[in-house]
Parts: sequence; C-alpha cells; structure tokens
Amino acid sequence: MVKSGKSPKGKKITLSVAKNCIKITFDGRKRLDLSKMGITTFPKCILRLNEVDELDLSRNMIRKIPDSISKFQNLRWLDLHSNYIDKLPESIGQMTSLLYLNVSNNRLTTNGLPVELNQLKNIRTVNLGLNHLDSVPTTLGALKELHEVGLHDNLLNTIPASISKLPKLKKLNIKRNPFPKADESEMFVDSIKRLENLYLVEEKDLCTPCLQKCQQARDKLNKIKSMAPTTPRKAIFSNLVSPNSMAKDSQEDWR
Repeated sequence: MVKSGKSPKGKKITLSVAKNCIKITFDGRKRLDLSKMGITTFPKCILRLNEVDELDLSRNMIRKIPDSISKFQNLRWLDLHSNYIDKLPESIGQMTSLLYLNVSNNRLTTNGLPVELNQLKNIRTVNLGLNHLDSVPTTLGALKELHEVGLHDNLLNTIPASISKLPKLKKLNIKRNPFPKADESEMFVDSIKRLENLYLVEEKDLCTPCLQKCQQARDKLNKIKSMAPTTPRKAIFSNLVSPNSMAKDSQEDWR
C-alpha cells in the first residue's frame, strides 16, 4: 500500500525495455517512444541510447528533467507534453540540434524556463501551451528559425513585439489567455497576417505560368471571402433526430 503523501512509484524502465521501444520513423529517424507508460522519474538508463533522433516521454507523470538530458546531442525532436514538469534544466540550451520541443500541458512557470533556451538557434517549433506562464520569455524573440509557437491556455496579458517580428513565424496560438481586451489577441495576430501571403517556395523559384496560377488562385479566394455574408447563420443541428420536450415549440428554428 502506498503511504499517504507519497507519489506513486510508477513503472520502472530498464535498458532492455527502452531498446524495444525504439521505432524507425517513415523518414528513417530513430524514435524512442516511452509515452503513456506511467513513468514518474526520468529513466537514467535511456542516456545510453543517446544516439536516437527523437524522444517521446509525453503523457507520463514525470516531475523533473535532469541536466543529463543534454547528452542527447543528436536529438531533433523532444516531446514532454502532459507531465508534471515545473522547470526545464539549463542544459537544454546545449541541445542545439533540436528542431521541435513540446512541453505543453505541464506546470511550467515563466521562471521555470531557463535563459539558455535562446541557444536553440535551429529550433522550428516550440509549444508552451497549457502551462502557468504569466509572461512570454524574452528568449523566444532570439530564436530566428521559429516557424510555430504555442502559447495558448496560459496566464498571459500581453505578447511582446519581438514575437511578431520573428522573420519565419507562420503559426502562433495565443488563444484562451486573459488579455485585457477581448480583441487584443486578434490585433496581434493581424500584425503577422503577412504569413498568409507566403508561398511554399520563393517566387524566384517559380516559372512565370506557375506564379500566375498561384496569384490567380489567391485572387479568387479573396473574391470569395469578400462575397461571404456578414450576418451570422442560424445553427443547424443535423444530427438531432427528435427534439426534447423543451424544444418542441421551436422546432422550426433549430432544424
């Protein structure tokens, strides 16, 4: 019986178990997948598998990530979402091969994010959503390769201009934060609507006919948007078979 006040022991991961959890991704990368295994403590044995390209420890009960995680020098993809982590180690800044970092749905505060994050010069995606951040770490503004940033479901009341100035930013999720004005997040997103006009390749790499087709498709889409009705439509509940007793009198409205 587990004594009151103590954390559950969790599943013990051995080196043998970990080796059997290595998968090859469709693009030939080695992924160590230890997600959803009831792990409460970072398994030190996996440091001997530091040649993997991807590490998934999501959906466990891990509270602390050790400094030794920096031994994964080849790691390009790190998923730690849905744990109990309240702080990231400073050594994470040494993992300069990282392209993807997901630490959403944890217990992170702004103070729990080390300044050393600004050393991740190659990172493309950072998800910090569903945490307890009350301000955006200034380190994000130094990550010029960022394409996607998740800051949703935190305690933010403002977004620094340095985020909107990230040169390669394509997607920013800041939904469900307590901004002072309801439309502040929309105003901020408007400032990066230049992203909608980006091509998947640079214009100079397109032949003239292809570029014209892209431009025509964009013009057609804009025309359709401008013709869209501005008045809200009534909701249609197509899956309802029969109304409940309270709705019988207004069937025509909701059908």
